[in-house]
Amino acid sequence: MARRGTPFVGVLFVGLALTSRGTRVIEFNVRFGDPETQAVLARLKTPLGSLLMAAAKGELDKAEELRWSKDTAVAVVVAAENYPGTPRTGDRIRGLKKVDELEGVHVIHAGTALDDEGKVVSAGGRVLAVVALGSDLVEARERAYDGVELVQLEGSQFRTDIGRKAARGEIKVAAAVGTPAAPNVKA
Repeated sequence: MARRGTPFVGVLFVGLALTSRGTRVIEFNVRFGDPETQAVLARLKTPLGSLLMAAAKGELDKAEELRWSKDTAVAVVVAAENYPGTPRTGDRIRGLKKVDELEGVHVIHAGTALDDEGKVVSAGGRVLAVVALGSDLVEARERAYDGVELVQLEGSQFRTDIGRKAARGEIKVAAAVGTPAAPNVKA
């Protein structure tokens, strides 16, 4: 891009698909990928704001080295009824405080709003994500789904297969930084 006279500074998300013909690019977005980034950032220990500022100033080479948690992260999206069509909105969401009380689990709001009474309601298709950290994929996945089960939203839906094949050992996944499988990458 710089050679074309249109240098780019910022976040570039590349959506990839693994196919029988190899890796294929599906899309480029000039933003963080959602919900993929939620699991990645759950592991980031380096303050994100300072990294974004360094990128904006063209000073990433001076930024603090990235530090990562050795934990594994899983994010599960809770979607509104009828998503991906026209989602049902305005429904009260309960159980969020209980989710936040779970160890290593938190909620990231996306399609939510506050109603006239100050209560959290659905306001979009991808309503929220439950993100969990665990010592391994099995634990992180279990924690995330424990959190999802506490979310009460009429008509909501969520995928039940996030991380399942990898947790069962049916597919290989990249090693987390700083683990025995990736010892030369700093955590």
